Amino acid sequence: MKEIPEKQHAFLSASSAERWLNCPPSARLAEHYPDSTSAYAAEGTCAHELGEYKVRSALGEDVTDVRDNLDFYDAEMEEHTHDYVTYILELIGSAKEPRVLVEQRLDFSRWVPEGFGTADCVIIADGTLHVVDFKYGTGVLVVAEDNPQMKLYALGALDLFDGIYDIETVSMTVYQPRRENISTFKMSAAELYQWADEELKPTADIAFKGEGEFQCGDWCGFCRAKSECRARAEHNMELAKYAFADPVTLPSLLEDDEIESFLGKIEGLTAWAKDIQDYAFKAACKGKQWSGFKLVRGTSRRKITDSDKAAEILRKNGHTKIYKSELLGITELGKAVGGAKKLNELLADLIIKPLGKPALVPESDKREPITVTTADEAFSEPPSLQEKNEME
Repeated sequence: MKEIPEKQHAFLSASSAERWLNCPPSARLAEHYPDSTSAYAAEGTCAHELGEYKVRSALGEDVTDVRDNLDFYDAEMEEHTHDYVTYILELIGSAKEPRVLVEQRLDFSRWVPEGFGTADCVIIADGTLHVVDFKYGTGVLVVAEDNPQMKLYALGALDLFDGIYDIETVSMTVYQPRRENISTFKMSAAELYQWADEELKPTADIAFKGEGEFQCGDWCGFCRAKSECRARAEHNMELAKYAFADPVTLPSLLEDDEIESFLGKIEGLTAWAKDIQDYAFKAACKGKQWSGFKLVRGTSRRKITDSDKAAEILRKNGHTKIYKSELLGITELGKAVGGAKKLNELLADLIIKPLGKPALVPESDKREPITVTTADEAFSEPPSLQEKNEME
């Protein structure tokens, strides 16, 4: 197997296989966009590093503890990686003379041009190839059944070991602890090879060339070109066209079967619409002028900068009914001390009103437009890990 640089990424990667297998030209289209990262991805990387360390340590390897070098580490990560190692050890313990490989680089370029990837854990024992993928994310539930990413890892492992071991069965497991999900899918090695030769290789060759037909589906959500893709726009606008149909030929009320049909499409339509809004908003924050739209400052609420100090001042002025489980909110505090004016006098140095987050609105909006520099300041802090986004 040829040497692969550690930090290199495959063009037709295993992680994006569902997208390029269903929409081959998306691979070359997405190539024009920068690869982005997120706090969620960084957290997942830390979880993988900790899991790798623990598995290697459990196998008796002389490895250095990585905990002090992790940017994201907490009790939850400690617990989930412990359970992951326990699962791996159970697989090993039930096998006879297993061969175990951790973070194994795998080459599947026999079927996918320049294709390679890294499997979290590979175990060969008793005629079965086990491939385990540790996923730390919470956003999307990942199942192993017919999962193309898992199949590509399995193919890479088969190509590496099938001539050494007599492998009849391939077992692919997604271990996703924060979704309480352990999903396993099995197929024969012969069936996997057949899929690779008859379906994977022809499609991968087309995708590598940037050819084929655009196809829209759930996989669009992970495409870097999703906001500007014309095929996706045309696909989603088909639903909107219904509103502009000739009213003479339509009943006044929707039939139940029509509503049922729309229900299956609305989620994709709203996701596409939000992607368009997000793209336009981010471009506006970088200076793009959209005809008929402007950036404005959104609304914000006043807040107290130091709750303990505010409580001390209020108590000294005879106000004691200022707590529930914590200090009351500003509106309720105003009522408790005799009005907003009185509260402002008491806590003048402790009450602030932060700038509202920018928003892209029609020019008819009465709010004053803001400058790009001002808008950029709103993005100076990264989102918290608790916030959900499509980049998880």
